[in-house]
Amino acid sequence: MRFDLFLLTVAILSAPVLSDLVLPKVERRIDLTSQIVRIATSLKVENAGSDPVSEVLLAFPDRQANNLAYLSATLYEGKGKGKTSAGSLPVELVHPKDIPPSLTIYSVSLPKALGKGDSLMLDVLAVFTHTLQPFPEKITQADIQLVLFQESADYISPYAVKVQSLTVKLPDARIESYTRLESTKVHGSEIKYGPYENLPPFSYSPIVIHFESNQPFAVAKELVREIEISHWGNVQVTEHYNLVNDGAQSKGEFSRLDYQARPYVRGASAFRRLVAKLPPGAHSVYYRDEIGNISTSSLWGDSKKTELEIEPRYPMFGGWKTAFTIGYGLPLQDFLFELNGKRFLDISFGSPMNELVIDSLFVKVVLPEGSREISVSVPFHVKQRQETKFSHLDVVGRPVVVLEKNNVVPEHNEHFQVYYKFCSLSMLREPLMLISGFFLLFVACIAYMHADLSISKSSASYLAKLQWEEVQATIQQIHNVISRCLAMHEKLEASLRDLSRTGDVQACKATRKSVDSMLKELSKELKLLVAFLQSSPQATQILPKVEELIAKERDLQERLMAKHSTVVDCYEKKLGGREIENRIASHQQKITILRQEIDDIMEFIDEI
Repeated sequence: MRFDLFLLTVAILSAPVLSDLVLPKVERRIDLTSQIVRIATSLKVENAGSDPVSEVLLAFPDRQANNLAYLSATLYEGKGKGKTSAGSLPVELVHPKDIPPSLTIYSVSLPKALGKGDSLMLDVLAVFTHTLQPFPEKITQADIQLVLFQESADYISPYAVKVQSLTVKLPDARIESYTRLESTKVHGSEIKYGPYENLPPFSYSPIVIHFESNQPFAVAKELVREIEISHWGNVQVTEHYNLVNDGAQSKGEFSRLDYQARPYVRGASAFRRLVAKLPPGAHSVYYRDEIGNISTSSLWGDSKKTELEIEPRYPMFGGWKTAFTIGYGLPLQDFLFELNGKRFLDISFGSPMNELVIDSLFVKVVLPEGSREISVSVPFHVKQRQETKFSHLDVVGRPVVVLEKNNVVPEHNEHFQVYYKFCSLSMLREPLMLISGFFLLFVACIAYMHADLSISKSSASYLAKLQWEEVQATIQQIHNVISRCLAMHEKLEASLRDLSRTGDVQACKATRKSVDSMLKELSKELKLLVAFLQSSPQATQILPKVEELIAKERDLQERLMAKHSTVVDCYEKKLGGREIENRIASHQQKITILRQEIDDIMEFIDEI
């Protein structure tokens, strides 16, 4: 660090004079009360040469210029309390010759050339980020945060300075150390250097200040702001934050108990809450993260402002990260206007968060579908492109203007404008789509309710369906008749069992006579049903199985009758049991086979 300062000092002191301009008086004030370093410089510029001068050069060391986020120059007229602003002046980066390589030069263009002997007052505001360096770089939960700041006590300028002074404002009166030069004074939380007189061009006197700063070092690594315009009366703003505490890194373990007991001692370097200043009239405000809604927030406001205080789920120590989303609605009439046949959105560019540094900011303005001739007006340089977003009921999508800027600070929170043309009749597109959709739905429902979708009774398919249903009913009747026949067979077998138990031959003959009579009646029913199947073309495939079933049942019936006659004759002749079994063995074997075959055919018919 000291070697770099030495090289910078040598390079600057060896630089030549670039102009006849002189600075009779320079007053600088450096604000270090937050993580953002603001250097306000008041310059009195005088032309001591003979030629008019149209620009004033501002010099910054490269290590500062790399972190320069915002630079503005304002011309003032008058003196003291009567001093009035004559407007901001354009500032641009230039590369003049004979400038030390360690310096970056910006040019302020004057509204009119400064003549010989003339003077003017110029206020310059330079805002820097990531300039305060934590030292030590890692601290525990109980430690306070100390930071280093490097600057030059002399105002670095390509012009000679007659009188200059420097005031450094610190956040707290606790100062670990600071560079002591001639005419250095400390008053509370302020350090004053100077006044110093008759400084040559590019004077450089390095100073280092080591002090306590427990202010929030909140840095948004990425912020995506989506501003969606609805011509139905609302501007919806959604902000997605990826936040980190860029202060001294936290080391060691975190104790929730110690933090809750003494948060300002055991968590002095952490920040617990952030405040967002929303536009007046903001409504429907929400604050959530990936888990869901975060209730640790409060909202208050009046007709002039709306403030949202949010508190993360955990205290943010150095190096800790969090991600969350803030959303709110704004009244359309306060931000959308018309000019020369065009509509334009007039809204702030940056984040509403207090003292937030944004490394990468993306502002997406979602315009209504059908917008055309889109143009953007931003008071500073940004990258610009266009995208398309599809939402509900969109056909070609909504045009999206994307503005990208790095290293954003609160000073960038200026208003910008997005101009576009939009036909008011296009607002009726989505309502007409909804009305047409519901109308067609209702028409379709009415048509469905009144339409006869049944098959015509004269069609071939309908007649075939009816014939098949009749065939199914007939097969079911045949199935029932066969089941009744089988029941008669079982009754005949039961009479033989009773005969073997009681020996009553007459009762057995009576049972056979009644069964025989019943089977004849069932046979007549089967003939009628089979005749119907034979006449129906739909029964062509099933008819062979039905006929096979009836034939098997008749064969079974004959076998059972033969068995019954044989057993009765044997009982009348008073033959023994073994003799009876031998005589009916052939019948019994065939009966068993037929019953199994009938059961298989019945199962097949059941499946049909």
